[in-house]
Amino acid sequence: MDTTQTLATFITSFDGTKIPESVRAIAVRSLVNWAGCALGGARHPALLNAMTAMRPFIGAPQASVIGRNDRVDALNAALFNGISSHVLDFDDTHMATLVHPSGPVLSALLALAEYHPIDGNTFVEAIVFGIEIECRIALGVCPAHYDIGWHVTGTVGGFGAAAAVGRALKLDAKQMAWALGIAATQAAGLREVFGTMCKSLHPGRAAQSGLSAALMAQAGFTSSLRAIEAPRGFAHVLSTEQHFEKMTQGLGTVWHTLENSFKPYACGLVIHPIIDGCLTLRQQHQFSSDDVKQIDLKVHPLVLELTGKSAPTTGLEGKFSVQHSAAIVTHEAKSQARQYSDAAVQDPAVTRLRTKVQVAIEPGLRVDEAKVTMTLHDGRVLHHHVVHTLGSIERPMNDEQVDAKFMDLASTVMTPEQATQALATCRAVGRATDAGSVGRALSAPK
Repeated sequence: MDTTQTLATFITSFDGTKIPESVRAIAVRSLVNWAGCALGGARHPALLNAMTAMRPFIGAPQASVIGRNDRVDALNAALFNGISSHVLDFDDTHMATLVHPSGPVLSALLALAEYHPIDGNTFVEAIVFGIEIECRIALGVCPAHYDIGWHVTGTVGGFGAAAAVGRALKLDAKQMAWALGIAATQAAGLREVFGTMCKSLHPGRAAQSGLSAALMAQAGFTSSLRAIEAPRGFAHVLSTEQHFEKMTQGLGTVWHTLENSFKPYACGLVIHPIIDGCLTLRQQHQFSSDDVKQIDLKVHPLVLELTGKSAPTTGLEGKFSVQHSAAIVTHEAKSQARQYSDAAVQDPAVTRLRTKVQVAIEPGLRVDEAKVTMTLHDGRVLHHHVVHTLGSIERPMNDEQVDAKFMDLASTVMTPEQATQALATCRAVGRATDAGSVGRALSAPK
């Protein structure tokens, strides 16, 4: 059986009771993390600008915009929540491919759940299928797909969204193959736009295209049944290498969903080891940023390729500047959303400290590994080797840490009581009779 149809059959036919509890737990953790990120981005200019542009075209109030009192049509809800959940660059990441799985999947699925009621168990299963398919298709085309300039979250996210919604709608295998094909022909997203509002557009559009793909397939809108693997299909057109076996091997027994990781810091993932190192040195040696003469960083090659913006001028650019992260963490001993505002990037003290940051590639380092050396004016030379960064598979964030992250991000738009109730609703979604209750709980600003 061809790849597209094999995946479609798995999505529509696999017995949900056979999904391991550990996989279900990651699905719920992904929901909590995604929801917190969307709440944190609910007042970001990127979301406000998108809503302003689309407001004349918004349809019936079918679904919530997270962290706001707006209700919009489901397709625009998927778009807006995809933008807000990614704009802080604080959302989950599949380390092997750098895809951000939950933005497309949950933005689409929750929009569906609010106007087409589904129970919580179905909702959790749909999250699993969405993330699993998204990660598998990403594995089948990466790293070459990413290396030539495609943003994998934008291109592959639509498949995840279509899989999740298609599972929730109980599409048959042929309809599901069509849905994957409809998502395939909409795949887009360029790495050139990193550091601008467009990066957050990618999961928003992927959510919107995946949701529409499943709905159109349900209505009989056809597509190729080989849209992923055909010579002029997704994998061959958008990648110079294809690994189709990675898309289908171990379906139902090997769960790549378990490899989803969660960010403790609000910036590009490859910078996280540097942040860990700078934080550790600050905490261990109790110096101030004024004491620092030079910061030397040894990193994986992707760090400079993805985050080498040495002189950022905006918060969005700062998320892709390893120099800014090293400077702001050394200056403030924090790396949350507030450290990537325009004001933080333009702070004269941080700007001066950025000029003291030297970055060099060291062969053999992994993406989640780095070496940090700080030379102080008093002559001390401090070293720290980060073997695995916090948030990696080897040092994962647990439920308590993800819940604390949710509460911190929610505090920007909710009272503590509202945030506590919203968190409890997310955590209990698997037992809910109506999964749309999650969207409603997340939509009440203070």
